[in-house]
Amino acid sequence: MDSAKAADANIRCAYPLGENLASSHPVPDSVIQATLIAADGSQIVPDRHGALQYYVINVGAIAMQIGSGNTPEIFTDTEIHMLDEFEDTFFSDSQVALQRDVAERKKLLEVAKKYNGTIIALTEGQLELWGAVDSDNSRDFEKSLQDYIDALKEMEKQKIITSGYVDKPGANWVVRLLEIATVPKDELSSIRKYHPLFGATDLWLFSRLLGRHERSAIFKLHAKSAEKYIGSISIHFFYINVGDEKKPKIARVDVPLWVVNDKEALNNLHSALIDQAKIMGNEPFPYLLHRAHEIAVVSHKEKEEIDQMLAIEIRNNGGEIGEKSGKQSAKDLPGRTKR
Repeated sequence: MDSAKAADANIRCAYPLGENLASSHPVPDSVIQATLIAADGSQIVPDRHGALQYYVINVGAIAMQIGSGNTPEIFTDTEIHMLDEFEDTFFSDSQVALQRDVAERKKLLEVAKKYNGTIIALTEGQLELWGAVDSDNSRDFEKSLQDYIDALKEMEKQKIITSGYVDKPGANWVVRLLEIATVPKDELSSIRKYHPLFGATDLWLFSRLLGRHERSAIFKLHAKSAEKYIGSISIHFFYINVGDEKKPKIARVDVPLWVVNDKEALNNLHSALIDQAKIMGNEPFPYLLHRAHEIAVVSHKEKEEIDQMLAIEIRNNGGEIGEKSGKQSAKDLPGRTKR
């Protein structure tokens, strides 16, 4: 691996921790007492053709005290950010997404303070803050990343079992590890083009390795972008089959190192994910994540209501509403098909 990294510092793959790569682990006993919290976020991105320049971040969270019989509690936060008239640089979708991801972690922390005992926190998608450094958000990324890392560290401090659930994962980090293990030393300089297992995927591999409700060995994420997650919050992952042998449903679960090292926490997370997926029946997926998404999503009707509310507020304060672009005005003409 060191030779491969020296040849290409941007290699992104799994890094084994010593377990048999093909090992599998059955689901432990169910979690008896724990609070499961799921959070999801949605956003309305700025519309440069619209009369009003703003964006919205909406975060929904739901908490369930497993085995208590209590009704799950729902929490929402909606933030509306007004923008000045656009200059040369447009406030991009990725900049809004960065703020949404950080807001999800902060919401989990806020909700967790209301409960005692074992707390398991779920978000959908990878644990690593994505969007990295591109031309749109390079100035904002470092600040968002630090806020995000601070939230992860605080979750560790409070022993909140933190995870990111990736449904139908597209990354082939383990397959890439297997490819790297076979690359001849004299071909290391061309490692990026070396794909002897082309066509094989992690999804395919673990659908054959994992039985009903089993999880895989645990791997560390080896990636340049993941190097900022240091020590106990370094990013690790495992695959899990929330389906069965006949109809496997493979997901990837990202966790920080401290969860890996806490076997009770790891077992509680494994059990909770399986219990949650069972609730959804023939389409297994963590129920609370599904509910968090329903809570967080902003409908088209709600967007129109926000537009009206902001327009009224601006006029009441003596302001003026901007004009729509010619393109948007043309789209809004009666009988025009919107695309």
